[in-house]
Amino acid sequence: MDEYHNALASNSEELQRLARMVSDMLFLAKTENGLALPNPEQIALHAEVAALTDFYDALAADKHLSWSVSGTAQVQGDRLMLRRALSNLLSNAIRHSPPGSCVTIHLSSSWEGTTASVANEGPDIDADVLPRLFDRFYRADAARRHPASDGAGLGLAITRAIMLAHGGGVSAESANGTTRFTLAFQNMPA
Repeated sequence: MDEYHNALASNSEELQRLARMVSDMLFLAKTENGLALPNPEQIALHAEVAALTDFYDALAADKHLSWSVSGTAQVQGDRLMLRRALSNLLSNAIRHSPPGSCVTIHLSSSWEGTTASVANEGPDIDADVLPRLFDRFYRADAARRHPASDGAGLGLAITRAIMLAHGGGVSAESANGTTRFTLAFQNMPA
């Protein structure tokens, strides 16, 4: 009977993972075909970052990670979509940070636009690989893979799609033991 329950639990987990993947693929298809922002509003990015760091505090504490948050910024956009983009970057930073390090989040606004960057210490990502990180199902080099992760390699593709829907973009840089992802909004700061 225990084997039966274990098999059912395992099947349930796999079905949930597949359902998330299908949902993510549908989201990507919609954004690639000109998905309009469902609920545009003025968003204080620093408030969203504060809520997300609170949400991820337990995971960060498990690895003895600390947060460093600086700056304020506001953008026009869909709150849930932008929260998902930021969440993808924060969860990746936690996953790839060595224990005892700091995840740095910096927000800034100028007449040129608004940026939100998330940086973490860890193994460098090869420069040839950086542009491919935003491709569907792509996984970086073996040094950054985590077998315990249930991700399908869609998080950064979704982040890019969200930023494109907001008229912006996302970029990555990795050197000297620090990897930084930056969300760039081309709109004027509020």
